[in-house]
Amino acid sequence: RVRIASRPRQSIRCLLTVFLSLSLVASASISCSVSSLPLSLTVKFVNCGQGGLVQFECSNPSDFRIEADGVVYALRPFTVSTLRAVPLVIVARDETNQQQWQTQVRLTPPIGQSQQPPPPMLGPLEIWFPSRQTDSSSVGQLKRMKRDWVIPPINVPENSRGEFPQDLVRIRSDNDKNRSLRYSVTGPGADQPPTGIFIIHPISGELSVMKPLDREHISNFHLRAHAVDLNGNQVESPIDIVINVIDMNDNRPEFIHQIWNGTIPEGSKPGTFVMTVTSVDKDDPKTANGMLRYKIVSQNPESPTSNMFTINNKTGGIITVAAGLDREKVPQYTLIIQATDMEGNPMYGLSNTATAVIKVTDINDNPPEFTAETFFGEVPENRVNVIVANLTVTDKDQPNTPAWNTVYKITGGDPTGRFSVPTDPTTNEGLVTVVKPIDYEISRTYVLTVVAVNEVSLARGIHSPRQSTATVSIRVIDVNESPNFEPNPKLIKLEEGMQPESALTTFTAQDPDRFMQQTIRYTRLSDPANWLRIDPNTGHITTIAVLDRESPYVKDNMYSATFLASDSGIPPASGTGTLQIFLLDINDNAPHVYPQETEMCEKPEPNGFNITALDGDLSPNAGPFAFELANRPSDIQRNWTITRLSGDFAQLSLKIGFLESGIYEIPIIITDSGNLPMSNTSYLRVKVCQCDHNGDCTDQQHIVAAGLGTGAIIAILLCIIILLILVLLFVVWMKRRDKERQAKQLLIDPEDDVRDNILKYDEEGGGEEDQDYDLSQLQQPDTIEPDAIKPVGIRRMDERPLHPEPQYPIRSAAPHPGDIGDFINEGLKAADNDPTAPPYDSLLVFDYEGSGSTAGSLSSLNSSSSGGDQDYDYLNDWGPRFRKLADMYGGSDD
Repeated sequence: RVRIASRPRQSIRCLLTVFLSLSLVASASISCSVSSLPLSLTVKFVNCGQGGLVQFECSNPSDFRIEADGVVYALRPFTVSTLRAVPLVIVARDETNQQQWQTQVRLTPPIGQSQQPPPPMLGPLEIWFPSRQTDSSSVGQLKRMKRDWVIPPINVPENSRGEFPQDLVRIRSDNDKNRSLRYSVTGPGADQPPTGIFIIHPISGELSVMKPLDREHISNFHLRAHAVDLNGNQVESPIDIVINVIDMNDNRPEFIHQIWNGTIPEGSKPGTFVMTVTSVDKDDPKTANGMLRYKIVSQNPESPTSNMFTINNKTGGIITVAAGLDREKVPQYTLIIQATDMEGNPMYGLSNTATAVIKVTDINDNPPEFTAETFFGEVPENRVNVIVANLTVTDKDQPNTPAWNTVYKITGGDPTGRFSVPTDPTTNEGLVTVVKPIDYEISRTYVLTVVAVNEVSLARGIHSPRQSTATVSIRVIDVNESPNFEPNPKLIKLEEGMQPESALTTFTAQDPDRFMQQTIRYTRLSDPANWLRIDPNTGHITTIAVLDRESPYVKDNMYSATFLASDSGIPPASGTGTLQIFLLDINDNAPHVYPQETEMCEKPEPNGFNITALDGDLSPNAGPFAFELANRPSDIQRNWTITRLSGDFAQLSLKIGFLESGIYEIPIIITDSGNLPMSNTSYLRVKVCQCDHNGDCTDQQHIVAAGLGTGAIIAILLCIIILLILVLLFVVWMKRRDKERQAKQLLIDPEDDVRDNILKYDEEGGGEEDQDYDLSQLQQPDTIEPDAIKPVGIRRMDERPLHPEPQYPIRSAAPHPGDIGDFINEGLKAADNDPTAPPYDSLLVFDYEGSGSTAGSLSSLNSSSSGGDQDYDYLNDWGPRFRKLADMYGGSDD
């Protein structure tokens, strides 16, 4: 590529040297493309002067074309042998003054193809800072400003092995002839990261690269050149320098995945898409270094042909190119895919491989086939849910898929639907199963026709073979069947009251085993009322008791009995039958009064009540009823009267106004409406009692009338007696306990006469030494013993002390009561009637606590210590309950 922008001087020729490298297409299979191929050029400018726009021309326009921007294109592919024979001259013509320059282009293959380095450059390219001077063509004409330089990019190959630093270009200024200048460059790669890649000689202006470049890391650099004087003043405007890193084929293609997985249905037609493999190349994709081509290196297995698949060399799409994909023969193919750059050039391109695994998926192209034409089985009669035979098939399709799973259908030999053929999900076998009972006496053998198909339909063009249909022969085995009663249950209608030994009916059973000679015997299995008997040989049923419709074993006029029929087979079989007897009602039950008991007041108001009758028979052997009073006893009709209200109710009234309390039994004659009427004298129990103003009985006998029976009354009486016995025993125990307590002698040593218990007497008097009373008043006279008979040194704990005490008249002793309540009352009477007793608000001493106590007196009067020296202010901290004590004992003197 050539970019020319010069200011040619009339006295200086511009020398343009161009080195071009042509990328060749060596594949003979690729024809010449209409689009042109760009050439890689290395350009050197030598001191070009000022000028206008430049037009380029090519000496061989049939093979090459050069654009206005200086890019050269090849119009056809070239080979190495014919490359050097093609002359190429590039002419650059200035459109303003028609001045032209020309250069000859030497076409050589790239280094990777010819293995020869390109010719060395004639020297670094010189770049002049644009001049700001103006020029006039003649006096009196207009002046114009010349155009600035258009600096072409500098192309530097990556991965260069040359000596470093390597000169790239020389920066020059017109002002360096008059004064000394200093040159510098700025930008990434120079003074910005990554630093140290490019340097410039400050005096000569030579720009050099210090290390190999990597296009995959940084593809181009943008630098800015500066020219300053020794004082640092800028003498030229900065110019931009673009350095392009020319790509080299230094990266292999890399597949995104090392193993690619794809699927293709078996039987697919040629041209069916399988999958796409993709690889990437870090080299420039706009050059041949990054242009990849794919191909299939190998196929395993090579069946049915070695070229079952092809790949699009540009996109990596894999498609089928041959028919014959059969999963049952080849379930999987393994392809080695190769990706090569340099547009697939095997000589100069870099390549890499990946594996493509193509699984052939199953379609239903193999119908199930029976392993035999006929299958056999046998089954006992009357058995259901029994597997008779197992039907086996073979299917070459993939197991446990809809194309392999088999469905069995019965197409003939089973018009009544007694068989079904479900599929075993594990083995894919057909299980011939009996779903309805089979009768040997009707059919001894069955011949079924079964068809096997898959869950999904067969692929197009595949037909079911003959092996998809089989015959199943089933033999029925005769077994001993139970006798059957006909009909069952059997219903007969009879009038109740049938006498014993009366013949009812014959209830027999039939043996379904027509091909077996057997006898049947009958027995009674269930007869709740024990009314019937059956003949064991003939099945004749007779009565052994009277049939009663009103029996509790009869429900809704129906009586049921069950009989058993057993045959003589081996093993014997038995069957049951039910005989239902519908009993017709006859008038065999007399009516009786209801309710049987009632109560009324001595002076009834109103003086009558309603009654009715109950009859165990049904209509018309029951109501309407006739009611009348009996003639005996005579006071019945004198005191009572009965009036019929309706067919079922009557009113019993009292003729007199007053009737004494008591229980009266009134005989009432009731007659039903049967064809032969039945009468009965029924007694109505009437309780007459005293009533309150509400009309309720108030005497004790009301309890009996209210429904308490004899057992309840006895239970109540027993409870009362037991309670009285417990109270009596408690009283006896209390008396005995009190007597033992009074008679018990409490003897202690006089030296240990100190009570350990505190006795509370509800008195707030002074201590025992402040007041002294005669304690003998509290002693019982019968417990006093003479001093002469007591042992020396031993005395009772309740005995008076030995020192002299004031004498009081002896109070009369009350008898010792047995009950503590009586004891207290007697003591209270004695105290109230005693004229020598002290006033009620005086100290009463009930017992003496002994003398010689080491504890001393508890009285505050005789206390050895006084509370005056103590501080009771802490009582204020004990809460509101102790605040009164704190006021009394604590605080100030007031």
